Amino acid sequence: MTFTNSPLVSYTKISPNRTKNRNHAIDTITIHCVVGQCSVETLGNVFAPESRKASSNYGVGVDGRIGMYCEEKDRSWCSSNAANDHRAITIEVASDTKHPYAVNDKAYAALIDLCVDICQRNGIKKLVWSTDKNERVNHLNGCNMTVHRDYANKSCPGDYLYERHGAIADAVNARLNVTEDTKAEAPVEPTLPEKLTTGYYRVRRTWKDSKSQVGAYRVLKNAKKAADKNPGTFVFDNDGNAVYPVENKAEVTEAEKSFEPYRVQVSISNLNIRKGPGTDYGKTGRFTGKGIFTIVEESKGSGATLWGKLKSGAGWISLDFAKKI
Repeated sequence: MTFTNSPLVSYTKISPNRTKNRNHAIDTITIHCVVGQCSVETLGNVFAPESRKASSNYGVGVDGRIGMYCEEKDRSWCSSNAANDHRAITIEVASDTKHPYAVNDKAYAALIDLCVDICQRNGIKKLVWSTDKNERVNHLNGCNMTVHRDYANKSCPGDYLYERHGAIADAVNARLNVTEDTKAEAPVEPTLPEKLTTGYYRVRRTWKDSKSQVGAYRVLKNAKKAADKNPGTFVFDNDGNAVYPVENKAEVTEAEKSFEPYRVQVSISNLNIRKGPGTDYGKTGRFTGKGIFTIVEESKGSGATLWGKLKSGAGWISLDFAKKI
């Protein structure tokens, strides 16, 4: 087996807490939270003492910089499970010290960049996440993302990152150019009144933005389910016509326009995050908390309320309670 290291690394401090020469090809990614908004240098110091008996292959600092503490050829001591660490690249991400252990936008974006790089260099064609622990630890149905809580009585990687693993996989796969053939389901004989389209129903944010595609489906009801699970996406037929969830083309036409992301200040601690742009969408069960957030998409919900989609992928917030900065 031949191993390389990420060119995205800007700081290196190899920890003594590692096992030389992993015994398995790299086919898995395990994301952890640091429980501290620290720099890559601080994390390197944490892993430096032999008494710590812990390390990770990489770390993402609070400023989005990437550090390396264990080369990819070696097994890190990170997940409380030797078998997992021998096959996985482990990544510690700077996070808050309290539930849900949130990470900031810079760290989240750098995490996506690093995962894409790891997959490209190690021949991982597609990241697959499952909410089923049995599928994760046994790598069933192509699952190749695991978490520390699978192997120890820990909350790591924290609910913030844990609940975004599906979104992380989607973002990485979009940049890996996962083809429609690999994302589309096997043809299923539909039951009336559902019909097969000529080709596939594609689930995307806009028709023009093919990289935003989360799936392609022969059966409309399955495409609708995918759109419901990915707020901000629409179902398009094979000719590019939006068929769900909008009743007319106005909303999609607006989405096709170029949009410049911007930041907002939230000054209340209990602003709900919803699964879509409007109070008719369910709550995610999370709040933004006070802070600065990046909005990457806007949409009008019921009434005159304008909603913004969070860059983190957590969902949508009412912009009535956010001030543009």
